[in-house]
This record gives sequence, C-alpha cells and structure tokens, in this order.
Amino acid sequence: MQFVRTPDDRFADLPGYAFAPHYATVPDGDGGSLRMHYVDEGRGEVVLCLHGQPTWSYLYRKMVAPLVAAGHRVIAPDLIGFGRSDKPTRSDDYTYARHVSWMRAFVETLDLQRITMVCQDWGGLIGLRVLAEVTHRFARVVAANTGLPDARDIPLERSPMLRAAYDRVPVVDLMTLALHLSGARSDPNGAPPFMYWQKFCAETPDLTVSHVVALSAGGMLAPELARAYDAPFPNESFKAGARRFPRLVPIIPDDPGVAANRRAWEVLRTFNKPFLTAFSDRDPVTRGGERRFQDEVPGARGQRHVTVHDAGHFLQEDKGDELADIVANFIVANPAAN
Repeated sequence: MQFVRTPDDRFADLPGYAFAPHYATVPDGDGGSLRMHYVDEGRGEVVLCLHGQPTWSYLYRKMVAPLVAAGHRVIAPDLIGFGRSDKPTRSDDYTYARHVSWMRAFVETLDLQRITMVCQDWGGLIGLRVLAEVTHRFARVVAANTGLPDARDIPLERSPMLRAAYDRVPVVDLMTLALHLSGARSDPNGAPPFMYWQKFCAETPDLTVSHVVALSAGGMLAPELARAYDAPFPNESFKAGARRFPRLVPIIPDDPGVAANRRAWEVLRTFNKPFLTAFSDRDPVTRGGERRFQDEVPGARGQRHVTVHDAGHFLQEDKGDELADIVANFIVANPAAN
C-alpha cells in the first residue's frame, strides 16, 4: 500500500498542542503496515478520544489537561489518513472495514483495557464498531455528535434511486453546502442533504480542512488555528482519506457497511455499561441522533444526558473544557466494575 507521511515540521509550534508524539504500527490489510500517531498523556483509567473527518487529534487538545488533572490517561490517536498518521494515497485503499480494523489493531497493540471512549463524528462510526468486536475492553462510552448509520427504515429497493440522486447532486460552494445541511435549502430530486457533503468532499477542487472547521464554528477561525487544522495536508496527495470518508457512510441500504453496522447495533442493544450522549445544540449533521442511543442502548438508561449549548459539529473546538468536565463527571458517577 502506497502512503505519504506528513513532515514533522508541519506540526511545530501549534498553539495548545505541545504533546510528545507516540506511534503504533498496525497492519495495512494489504500485506504491509502503517504508522499510527497518538497523544498519550497522564496515568489512570484510559480515556480514548476518537476524532472524525476531516480533523485530527488536535481537536482534543483542550480536553487533555483537564482529564489528566482528573486522574486519567488520555489517548487520542490520529486515524489513518489524518494528523501525523500515515496517509494511503489511493482513495480505494480507504474502506469502512479497514478503518475499523486499523483502530482495533491500535487498541489491541496498546492492550487498552477499561476504556472510556469519547467518540465524535467518524470516531463513533469506527469506535462503536470496535466496541462491538472487543466489548470486554470498554467500560464506558461518551457519544458526542456521532452515530452508527445503518439505513434503517429505508427499503432495499430504493438503493438504485438514491445512487442516481447522488449522481445528480452538484458540487456546491461551502456556504451553499451549509444551507443544504441545515435544511434551509432542499434538493429538487429528493437527495438527502448529507449527499451534498459527500459530493463536496469527493469533488470540490479545494478541500481546505480549516474552512470546514470554521464553518462549524460560525465561520470564524483564528489564523493560527487554521494552520493547525491544515497542518497534516501539505498538498492534495495527502487528502485521499479526507475526501473518501463521507462516501463510506452507509446511508444507502445496499452499502457494504450496512450489514456490519446492524450487527454492531445488536451488540449495542445488549451493552449494559454506562453510555452517555453529549450532543451539541448547533450541529445540523447529527441533530436528533442521540435519541436512538438513549432508546436502544441499555447502558444509556438513567444517565444524565447532556446538551452542549452554543457549540457546532466540532464541539471539542467550541466547548472542549466543558466536554472534558462532562466526561470526568460521568466517570466519577459511574465507577468501572472490577
């Protein structure tokens, strides 16, 4: 598998991110291996922080110190294709199943136990699948602006129609995309708003990560923060994973990820360990997604679920200190069984 590795000097002097780099090696699924970077700070019970697309572990920088001060070991990996981790250069090298395999290999290589998983965006799509495969390693979950989509309630026979709708979706600018995601603008052919995000990431001439993060933050991002979010991607050859990820979300019933996600839901419906939702109030992408977790996961019943106010999709950026307190308090209120 061909990959690129972002030069170290791209990560020098990033604001709020003075963490020593750590690396684990995972099988690439093609007979070789890939290097996965991670932050590893503190001692105590493990808090595994999983980011999504198109960010990296920098997104969790505000949460590390408070969680370490609360007595925890914070591990925040960069998904393959992101951050300081290796980045396969072919779009087809990225599959949902491979991302799950890479993260499971990471968890097993570090032999992580009694994990409190904090997962946002693709961090949940991947992390919850890993949990379903090695449930014994997990003690708690905090799901934040994420989901485990399985095309529920969409008849299989609608798949060709939905794929045809995707083909007709135009590539729009970022502000028009925001209107579609918010529901302020609809598609004349009935394509779901998320397809506009899929098409944008796959085909826009300039996918600039900091612009995406800024959109979630109300359109404003300080120049030094923009530099940090763009750091992993010196040029287009580093962006195959960021461009590919949205197309891997199984929103169409005949997608290969649907069956695996439905099997994972079967495990989640038996998961009795503490499960908290902490969704923000300004995320049009995952709005309402917390209800399925609250209704179907036994461990979510009776928990004091949280709405994080005045925060967008990347709530770790907008309200990282608050989310860290939510996680720390959740752990205190739900001691892990011996």
